[in-house]
Amino acid sequence: MSNGVRTVETPASGAEVRKLPAAPAAELSGKAHELWTGEYYNEGVVGQGGMFDKLNEECGVFGVYGHPEASQLCYYGLHALQHRGQESAGICTVEDGKFNYYRGMGLAKEVFTNDNLEPLVGSTAIAHVRYSTAGESKLANAQPLVFKYREGDLAIATNGNLDNANIIKRELERKGSIFQTTSDTEVMAHLIARSEHDDIVDAVKDALKQVIGGFAFLIITKDKMIAALDPNGLRPFMIGRLGDAYLFASESCAFDAVGATYMRDVQPGEIIVLDRDGFHSERFADEGRRAICAMEYIYFARPDSDIDTINIHSARKRMGKRLAMEAFVDADVVTGVPDSSISAAIGFAEQTGIPYELGLIKNRYTGRTFIIPSQELREQGVKMKLSAVRKVVEGKRVVMIDDSIVRGTTSLRIVNLLREAGATEVHVRISSPPFMNPCYYGIDTPDRKELIAAMNSIEEIRKAINADSLHFLTRDGLLDSIGQGASGAKSGYCTACFDNEYPTEIVDTTKVGCACD
Repeated sequence: MSNGVRTVETPASGAEVRKLPAAPAAELSGKAHELWTGEYYNEGVVGQGGMFDKLNEECGVFGVYGHPEASQLCYYGLHALQHRGQESAGICTVEDGKFNYYRGMGLAKEVFTNDNLEPLVGSTAIAHVRYSTAGESKLANAQPLVFKYREGDLAIATNGNLDNANIIKRELERKGSIFQTTSDTEVMAHLIARSEHDDIVDAVKDALKQVIGGFAFLIITKDKMIAALDPNGLRPFMIGRLGDAYLFASESCAFDAVGATYMRDVQPGEIIVLDRDGFHSERFADEGRRAICAMEYIYFARPDSDIDTINIHSARKRMGKRLAMEAFVDADVVTGVPDSSISAAIGFAEQTGIPYELGLIKNRYTGRTFIIPSQELREQGVKMKLSAVRKVVEGKRVVMIDDSIVRGTTSLRIVNLLREAGATEVHVRISSPPFMNPCYYGIDTPDRKELIAAMNSIEEIRKAINADSLHFLTRDGLLDSIGQGASGAKSGYCTACFDNEYPTEIVDTTKVGCACD
C-alpha cells in the first residue's frame, strides 16, 4: 500500500485495517508549553486551546425536509449541537427553487436574530455549526456552502474529513477548477459539477465514490434533499420525524430540542433522497468495516444523545465502572473534570463506593477573554475556566476522572489546581486508552509527536502531570463499556487514535483535522 501504509488482518472479523508507522519512543521534553500564541488567552496552538489542550469538536449538521418552519427548527437544532462547534453557524433554505441563506462567525445565538431568520423561508433547510480553531477565522469557510450548478443552485453541509481532498483538489486545479475556500466541502461540489451525469443524484453518487474519509453530507437542490454517510459509518448521522417532515442530525439530542422523534441511524454507504415522490434509500458503496468514532462515546457527543441506540451517559458510566475495576485506588472523594467526564466519574464512584463530589467547577461564561499576556496572568489563566472547590478537596485523597490526555498540559494544571486547594493525593484515572495517533476523519488532533502518550510511557506521563498515580482504561474495557448497538454483531468502532488501526487507507498523512478548515 502506498505511503508506507500497510494492511493487516483482524483475526476476529477478517476485515481490513490499516496501520501507520508507530510513533518512536522518546523522552518527555523539558520545554515549557506555550499557553497561547494569539491575542486571546485560550486560543492556544493549532486549535488545541493551549492550557486546555482538549480535542476540538468535529462539526454538527442539521436538516429539515417538508416543514413550513424549517429555518426555525434548524436554529434550535444548532443550539443543541453547539458543543460540536463554536466557530461559525449557518442556515440555508429553499423556497420555490430560490435559495436563501445566512452565515456568520460565532455561536448560533450570536449569528442569528429575528431579522436575519425571517427571510430564511422555505420547507427545506440545512444548517451547520463549525468547530473552533486557533487559526484564521474565515467566513468563506462557514457552512452551508452554496454553489451555482448547471442544473441550478445547490448547498452542502458536511461533518467529517476527506482524507484525499488535497490530492483531488490539486488534480482539479490542474484541470482548471478555481477554489474559493479551504474546505473539503468545496472539493465535493467541484466533483458533482464535473460529473458526466446530468441527474443530480447520480452526480452525487459519482462524487461520493471518489472520496475517502469519514463524512456525513447534507445537500439540497431546488427540489431535493440528499443525505449520505461514509462507507464505514465513522461519523454519527441520524434520521428523525416531526409530523410529516423528515429531519437529519449529527446527534439525537437535536431531535429532542425540536420535539422530533428518532427514526434510525443513516447506514454506512447509504444515500437518502427526499423529493416530492417521498423517501428513497439506496447505496452508493458497499458497507466497509463498520467503525463509528469511539471518541463520540468518550468525549464529543452530549450525554443525552443516543448513537446507534446506545445512550452516551450510560456508556460513559460503564466506562467509569470498568475503570474502577481495572484500576481501583483507595481515596476519599471522586471528582470529574467538567463536563464530559462527569458521567464516568459517577460510574467510578458507584462501583467503588467512594463519594462523588463536585471538586472542580467550570466557569461557562469566560468566552475568548482578552487579557494582557504577562507570565503571571498566563499562570492564572486556567483558573478563569476551572476552579477547585477547596472545602471539598482540602485534606482529601482525590480521584480525578478525565476522558483523555492529549498533550498533558491540561492534566498538569488541573492536578496542580487540586493540590493548591489542599488535596493530599491526586490519583488520575482516564476513561479511554492512551491517545497515541492522529485522527484523519474529522477530529482536530495534533501531530503524533505532540501527543504525550505517543512519546512517553505511562509512568513518564504520571510524572509529567504531577499525579500520585495514573491509569488509562484498556481498549477491551472501552469496547465492552460501549456495548452493542442496534447494529448488533455488525457494530464496530474506530479506535485508530488508540491502536493505530485505521479502517480506511490513509493517503495523505498531512490531512489532519476537519473538512471545514
